[in-house]
Amino acid sequence: MRASLNIVICVDHATVTGGQAKVAFDSAIGLKRAGHRPIVFAAAGPVDPKFAEHDVEIVCLGQTDLLGASNKIAGAVQGFWNDRAARELARLLATLPNDRTIVHVHGWAKALSPSIARPIRASRLPAVYTMHEYFLFCPNGGFYNYQKNEVCRLRPLSGACLSTHCDSVSYARKVWRGARLMFADGALGLPNVFSDFIRISNVQASIVDPLLPQGVRRHMVANPIEAEDLGPKAEAAAGDFAFVARISPEKGPFLFAEAARRAGVDAVFVGDGPAAAELKARYPQARVAGWQTPQAARAALRNARALVFPSLWYEGQPLTVLEAKANGTPVVVSDVCAGRESIADGEMGLWFRSNDPDDLARALVALKDDATVRRMSKAAYADYWRDPPTLERHVGRLLAVYGAMLAR
Repeated sequence: MRASLNIVICVDHATVTGGQAKVAFDSAIGLKRAGHRPIVFAAAGPVDPKFAEHDVEIVCLGQTDLLGASNKIAGAVQGFWNDRAARELARLLATLPNDRTIVHVHGWAKALSPSIARPIRASRLPAVYTMHEYFLFCPNGGFYNYQKNEVCRLRPLSGACLSTHCDSVSYARKVWRGARLMFADGALGLPNVFSDFIRISNVQASIVDPLLPQGVRRHMVANPIEAEDLGPKAEAAAGDFAFVARISPEKGPFLFAEAARRAGVDAVFVGDGPAAAELKARYPQARVAGWQTPQAARAALRNARALVFPSLWYEGQPLTVLEAKANGTPVVVSDVCAGRESIADGEMGLWFRSNDPDDLARALVALKDDATVRRMSKAAYADYWRDPPTLERHVGRLLAVYGAMLAR
């Protein structure tokens, strides 16, 4: 790898709003430490103070995301074509040498818009896309029907897809998102500006690989995880069954609450979200701790008897599952989501049939046994720390991808 690369990291937000932004920002910090020049290009503010702390350059347009737009029409226009993003990205890319620069896109659907395709193509710089979610191919970004609360297996943008109301808000928004994706894929050819694609799990690869443009290079680069080695648990069988995630329907909180009721165990929810009030109303026996600081959430993972990860959609690579393993906490995980890859069924936790409360209850009952929990805790802890996905290793794998792109 030649020294001092320029890496333009495109992402919707300039502050951490979820796993996508966190991975993008952590990679920028890691690349800076490795002696390179990452430049984060974001549409929506505010700017996270960590960029100044780590001397990472950032270009933030100070815009809002689509949900924060002053009115629905303004948001719809920006979502289709963010003219300022296109102009400013073109200006930035024109200042960088083409033999030492990579464009790395982590997200575009919530603020940047498909307009970034034009300046990336015009720059003729090598570009790579990390598949954190699925907006490049699915109108609602998840291959998930939010009305039926189940995985969607329709071909994206087919007649059946476009006529199906799967959006979490309204069918009108689904129609708009479908039109935007047709514009992005057809008129702009957004997927075709990338010579390389990074997938973050094998489950994800099985979903997106058939949809990728022909001739692109495919890479597997797992997300980095922040974890402190606290050693094996002193008493792994203490604590309750915990859900640590955003409380929204696709994450499966109602499924967990119902299964816990059937299994006769306590369900603890660490987090907040749009379904929190309904969860409390339908399952008053569940304990909802609300939003917690990252430190408190990590403590909850450490102290739990098991993490229950009942997500109903595919996910990309759920960080919480890996964080639980790092803490020696067994995981009960849906067999449809990518989190299952990190958990050997029966060894570090248990799989259950997706969206099946009886089968989830069966897994919870099995983990009432203290000896089983202790055995799985040791196995989960040992497996994670045998090859921990550190930021340094993540950056090393990114640089290998970048080097191959520039060599071509």
